Parts: sequence; structure tokens; C-alpha cells
Amino acid sequence: PSLMDRVVALDIFDVRGQKVRTLERSNLAAGNYTRVWNGRDDAGAQVSSGVYFYRLSGKGFSQTNKMVLLQ
Repeated sequence: PSLMDRVVALDIFDVRGQKVRTLERSNLAAGNYTRVWNGRDDAGAQVSSGVYFYRLSGKGFSQTNKMVLLQ
């Protein structure tokens, strides 16, 4: 497969569906990875506590789950 076939994105959205942060957007080999969100948006501003969604996507798949940020 080409490198573009392995591009993986991990994005965080608020409850209105607005993208808050991109934690990962790169070519990754198969395996297990961990990413930690520090509660900041792409501009570096602290976001408020509440419900957020993260979406992991790549070629041919997309998975979205809910999470709660408590500060």
C-alpha cells in the first residue's frame, strides 16, 4: 500500500460538532499507540470541562466515541 493508504487522523470535537483539536494526522504503521489530550484546542486555548467526541479515521474506517473532560 502507498503511504497515503496509512494516513491516520485523531480529531476531537465539541458537542456542536465543531473540531476542537487534531491530535494526530500522520502515516502510522500497524500497532498500538497512545495519545494524551491536554484539554487545549488547536490554538492552545484551554477548553471548558464537558463532553467531547474523538474520531479515529483512516482509509476505509472511521470510529467515533464520547469522552468527558474534567478539569
